[in-house]
Amino acid sequence: MTTLASSAARVAAFTLAACCSLAPTFAQDLTRKAPPQSQPIAIVGGTVHPVVGEIIPDGVVYFSGGEIKGVYTRDAWAKVVQVALFKDPLRVLDASGKHVYPGLISPYSQLGLTEIQAVRPSNDMSETGDVTPEVVAGNAVNPDSTLLPVTRSNGVLLAGVFPTGGTIPGNASVIRLDGWTTKDMTVIERAGLVLRFPGMRAVQAWWMDTPEEDQQRASNAALERVRKFFDTALAYDTARDGDPATPIDLRWEAMRPVFRDAAGRDAGEVAAMPLYVQANDLDQINAAVAFCLERNLRCIIVGGRDADRCADLLKAHDIPVILSAGTFQLPRRGDAAYDDAFTLPARLHAAGVRFSIAGGDDTAHERNLPYAVAMAVAHGLPHDAGIKAITLDAAAVLGVADRYGSLEPGKSATLIITTDSPLEVRSNVVAAFIDGREIDLSNKQTKLYEKYLERYRQSGDLPPKP
Repeated sequence: MTTLASSAARVAAFTLAACCSLAPTFAQDLTRKAPPQSQPIAIVGGTVHPVVGEIIPDGVVYFSGGEIKGVYTRDAWAKVVQVALFKDPLRVLDASGKHVYPGLISPYSQLGLTEIQAVRPSNDMSETGDVTPEVVAGNAVNPDSTLLPVTRSNGVLLAGVFPTGGTIPGNASVIRLDGWTTKDMTVIERAGLVLRFPGMRAVQAWWMDTPEEDQQRASNAALERVRKFFDTALAYDTARDGDPATPIDLRWEAMRPVFRDAAGRDAGEVAAMPLYVQANDLDQINAAVAFCLERNLRCIIVGGRDADRCADLLKAHDIPVILSAGTFQLPRRGDAAYDDAFTLPARLHAAGVRFSIAGGDDTAHERNLPYAVAMAVAHGLPHDAGIKAITLDAAAVLGVADRYGSLEPGKSATLIITTDSPLEVRSNVVAAFIDGREIDLSNKQTKLYEKYLERYRQSGDLPPKP
């Protein structure tokens, strides 16, 4: 006999299975993926913004095989054409009246890891456990996320993808925002290890009911755990160096690159793999820098809301900052100016601290990255420095500046053609290329626009499509 309880259990199980089976449908990008570049392309007549060097009015960007071969003035290009022998027919794109920029780069995001924040099955940002250095964020990226096409349609073509949760949540990855598979999208699988540094100061707020002494004890205990994690990882690394037969532990194996330089183990050199340390408060940043200097780790601060207060320290040790909260933030202190977050990039720029700017909003709004920078430009940051913060400087903190972030011969042909500065809300991206591949700029929103435009054509409220 079927009982009510067993029937309810079957219904619950069926519902759970249905939800699990439908999870992938939360994100289904139906735009086409771009094929490899098949013929050389010259973008002519536009204002070229190389990021390095002077702006070139009426310039030319020539690329083939996914690589920029040259950036020219119109006159210099005319001389090249006279003597050049192109293997394949040259495709010429007229960008007269438009601008050519490197593809924008989001230095901190969860693109591809989350779709709808309120729907748990569509979020894959964190692993179970407090210490999971073996996790690689890029391996969990969903190539069919509907958030990718809408983001790249506003010029953002690369992104740093960071895991969340836990003290050591894993490795950040650098991805292209187009590709059939996760492997196609990956630029760097392991761009750096992420460490959430413990808070150093007790919280004094109306909602905090834990005594300051207890908070401080908890902070001290958390810092001691971090020290032990790294001491254990270094001891494992030393043991593996001494005896390759030492049993492999995937967690500590994943941490070995942070103790090494490019030539192998060398305690006197900076490690090749950076440590992305999430820290915001002044005391937290100071402690994080001291921690990394003590262990000779390559430190990159992620967060950095108080970075200007320790600018001398950061500049002295050439430690860059990713402003992961963006600029659309409330002041952190009651006595801070209303525009404290807006002017932070300008203050860092004036202090000579290297930095890049993230969007700071929900992943669904990652397309607004240029406007987070525009707010900083409106409050004192030079325009060129703002562009650099989401191109070459972002590429540098993610370890891809040798290939991306500027328009130079030998670099990837990852670029955008716009009607105006990307920081201008009224500007549109009219064409985009990733590694020379022409990207489909349509997305769910543009498809819906076309759909309902057709409705008004059919009703006679708009003239028929020509």
